[in-house]
Amino acid sequence: MAAFQSPLSLALAIALLCVSSFGCIYARKVGFTVDLIHRDSPLSPFYNSEETDLQRINNALRRSISRVRHFDPIAAASVSPKAAESDVTSNGGEYLMSLSLGTPPFKIMGIADTGSDLIWTQCKPCERCYKQVDPLFDPKSSKTYRDFSCDARQCSLLDQSTCSSNICRYQYSYGDRSYTMGNVASDTITLDSTTGSPVSFPKTVIGCGHENDGTFSNKGSGIVGLGAGPLSLISQMGSSVGGKFSYCLVPLSSLAGNSSKLNFGRNAVVSGPGVQSTPLLSSETMSTFYFLTLEAMSVGNERIKFGDSSLGTGEGNIIIDSGTTLTIVPDDFFSDLSTAVGKQVEGRRAEDPSGFLSVCYSATSDLKVPAITAHFTGADVKLKPINTFVQVSDDVVCLAFASTTSGISIYGNVAQMNFLVEYNIQGKSLSFKPTDCTKK
Repeated sequence: MAAFQSPLSLALAIALLCVSSFGCIYARKVGFTVDLIHRDSPLSPFYNSEETDLQRINNALRRSISRVRHFDPIAAASVSPKAAESDVTSNGGEYLMSLSLGTPPFKIMGIADTGSDLIWTQCKPCERCYKQVDPLFDPKSSKTYRDFSCDARQCSLLDQSTCSSNICRYQYSYGDRSYTMGNVASDTITLDSTTGSPVSFPKTVIGCGHENDGTFSNKGSGIVGLGAGPLSLISQMGSSVGGKFSYCLVPLSSLAGNSSKLNFGRNAVVSGPGVQSTPLLSSETMSTFYFLTLEAMSVGNERIKFGDSSLGTGEGNIIIDSGTTLTIVPDDFFSDLSTAVGKQVEGRRAEDPSGFLSVCYSATSDLKVPAITAHFTGADVKLKPINTFVQVSDDVVCLAFASTTSGISIYGNVAQMNFLVEYNIQGKSLSFKPTDCTKK
């Protein structure tokens, strides 16, 4: 679903902003934290009070399959849950973050997406746009808004750019046929810190969308790209946050009254007992995404080799993504994993009432599931049952994995819940630390 960008040195991305901002100085010296809101949280504008918790979980599982299109339009057809794909749309990811755009600040709520680069929002005038509940951003009302000319270096960072009346125009098309088109511009972005004063980043490259349509929700205002490409929020913050961000995702069962946290700079550092670190890899052909190398998974004492494939990119074999609920793995590996789980579970097999997931058990008090460990290069991440099984009905739990034949593997957010996960872009490492994210 993401538009792939050409590789660019981090130095050039850093040069795009944070030249003389107090906010940048504050972020560098102290760090800061913002709320990361799950779309099914009561704090989210997407929250549907008429749904039950189990309905929300089932919808999130279905969005995982739609989400695969984010990485490869062909791949989604090869993901193999038991039932046909639901029409529930992914809308970019599972988490939201609030930010303000322009001077004076204009608040928007966007999808926080580690699988996208560009920060974009719907802008006035917007004659060919999806209906949005919140007011649209009006660039004419911001004193710091600037469009880029076609020969600006910022325009050259986009593979999919055009020129109209000497204004650089972007076009992102996504795998589910959604799209956004508009002006490549710059403006001040301000983030509300939970640990201090708001932090501002001037001259941030954004997309001011004048033509947007597809599966976007009318309760969202766009996408905040947190990916690895040069135009993502993370890359543009660059040295101002030391090239570091981290998050702590609250379990699905604890969304009421709790928000996850997204940390930057010094606040993002993960250290202390229990930290496991693995190389954070990149791809020349898929520069938006964060790659890891998963060597194997263990079910109890049985180790299952993940395989040698590197997605044809030469580095890494699995994408880590906060916007995908399930973990998506190759069909042959899923078969071996399911068999190993079946041998070691103490409990009775059951059917997923929705027919979606295939490895399920009766959720009785005597059900015992095996410990599963993800063996990344240099890091053995011991997963808890909340990371490997999800409750899909009052009396059924299922393995939180789906299979694919596409070659696109994704380490999803259920596997990351109750871990503090640090992305060290400059140090090229990713770290996991077991953490109670409801107390962060």
